[in-house]
Amino acid sequence: MAYGTKIAKGDAYKRAAIKRRHTRIRKKVNGTAERPRLVVTRSNRHIVAQVIDDLKGHTVASASTLDTSIRGAEGDKSTQAKQVGALVAERAKAAGVEAVVFDRGGNQYAGRIAALADAAREAGLKF
Repeated sequence: MAYGTKIAKGDAYKRAAIKRRHTRIRKKVNGTAERPRLVVTRSNRHIVAQVIDDLKGHTVASASTLDTSIRGAEGDKSTQAKQVGALVAERAKAAGVEAVVFDRGGNQYAGRIAALADAAREAGLKF
């Protein structure tokens, strides 16, 4: 087993697999001032997106389902993820960011992760 993660059972196995994939991704994906990293963190209930400049170690923009503008919104979790994607893209563009590198955080590029990324692209962020 590579990347130093122990084998587990059930949900712990899923978390370990996500952690392994995220470690592999982070070896290759790095954010700079010109192209910061768009990080997506997903839980069962919420989704968080941050635009991070890794060279400075600063968060340029962020959005979440916990934001007051999205928190009471109607719709399923994929709809809320679309709203988060559009909001983080809007905030990133306001901060002067035009292009980002996408870090899916070890999650599969499907469902809420894909919905967030597609909404961010539609709002004008380049991947």
